[in-house]
Amino acid sequence: MVTAMNVSDEVEQMFQPYNFELFQDIRPVLEEYWATSFTIALIYLLLIFVGQNYMRARKGFNLQGPLILWSFCLAIFRVVPTLGGMPAMTPHLPGDTAFIILYKWPLIFVHWYHHSTELVYKSFGYKNKVAAGGWFMTMNYGVRAIMYTYYTLKAAKVKPPRWFPMLVTSLQILQMFMGATVGILTYIWRQEQGCHTTKEHLFWSFILYTTYFLLFVQFFHQNYVITKVKAKTKSQ
Repeated sequence: MVTAMNVSDEVEQMFQPYNFELFQDIRPVLEEYWATSFTIALIYLLLIFVGQNYMRARKGFNLQGPLILWSFCLAIFRVVPTLGGMPAMTPHLPGDTAFIILYKWPLIFVHWYHHSTELVYKSFGYKNKVAAGGWFMTMNYGVRAIMYTYYTLKAAKVKPPRWFPMLVTSLQILQMFMGATVGILTYIWRQEQGCHTTKEHLFWSFILYTTYFLLFVQFFHQNYVITKVKAKTKSQ
């Protein structure tokens, strides 16, 4: 009995929260991070320029193993908090960009625009405790769990169904539309408990989600509509 109680106490101690988890208000730290998020985004863009110039005269690397591991880990990382109902507020890591540069794959505008602006907006949203942030994160993690599953299969050279990439892009388009809609509804219901927001919050969420929406629609049209029409015309 004593042994069982000791084990129980040890297990309970293992799951005690760390000191930093007990902080109720970490906005002072995030305010400092918010001030540097623009610099971090600019450094990210600078590294893209430097990396592409470095690789210009070099042969692309074969990083299949690391790419599979990276994509698989991110897929799991997105699934777990989404199913648990506790999505974490973390910026999208630029590891995908590094693989694109090192493989010498085309780096499209929507990729680096989305990464850089998302970093800044997430730090802004976390600092200001944007009311719609929970909805934004849940949608984001849900869609990216599916997206990174597709990337894992592709990196492993497992041919996914033809509809899979179209599904991923369609979900991204839906996510951006819903993001803009949720931002508007939150502002309309700003007097309700838990929905406090400002015109500034509405403005930036609407601008970003609208531009993301338009860019992903363009990507879908370019890759799945125009390409299909060209292929059909060529076969005739």
